[in-house]
Amino acid sequence: MLKTRIIPTVLFKNGIVVKTKKFSEHRNIGSCINTVRVYNAREVDELIFIDTDATKEMRGLPIAIVREVLDECFMPLTVGGGVKTTEDINALLKIGADKVSINSEAVKRPDFISEAAKVFGSQSIVISIDAKRNGGSYEVFTESATKPSGMDPVFWAKKCEKLGAGEILINSIDHDGMMDGFDIELIKQVSDAVNIPVIACGGAGNLDDFTKAIKEGHASAVSASSIFLFTQTTPENVKMHMAKSGINVRI
Repeated sequence: MLKTRIIPTVLFKNGIVVKTKKFSEHRNIGSCINTVRVYNAREVDELIFIDTDATKEMRGLPIAIVREVLDECFMPLTVGGGVKTTEDINALLKIGADKVSINSEAVKRPDFISEAAKVFGSQSIVISIDAKRNGGSYEVFTESATKPSGMDPVFWAKKCEKLGAGEILINSIDHDGMMDGFDIELIKQVSDAVNIPVIACGGAGNLDDFTKAIKEGHASAVSASSIFLFTQTTPENVKMHMAKSGINVRI
């Protein structure tokens, strides 16, 4: 049985770690390098490193900053933000990224997923889906949750899998930074619709939230940011709690 991964997400802007609420209200936290060093010391399973405004500002990832992070990072790293071409992906993998996260460009140009998977392998391609509740359903948004796509996240996740995505990162815009629990309904809908791993993100506020995302939401992995930045909770605490709940994790 595959072990459930606990994956901190680090959002950054202009080289500074930031935290958002519902994808707005940027709050500066501190140095990217220092944050990575803390997670190194805590021996986390993986790390997700995202430039929050690259796409919105119509620019690529700052390779120099990413390279510094990768030089410090001792765990597998997924990098995303402003990825638009196979050249962008190649540049990130070449300097040491293990996976690349694609969001807005995939929605804009779905064939980019199959193009990237064909060149680099599905295992390197993570599709990040930002979804917001719209009445009784959900809608996918792009460009840092500023642009509605008109698509249902389940439909989009299934299409991404068919096109060659190796993993889905599903993030609730409504729960982002609120620490009020994951959107279990959203996670379950997406997880049950695809056969590739699904990482749940957005809203973790206590240890039980992580367990629910796996047991009730059927996610393959869980990602969080605020709980690790603003409380005494560590990824190791999460693992110990999940293990007591019968979830297979790497201790």
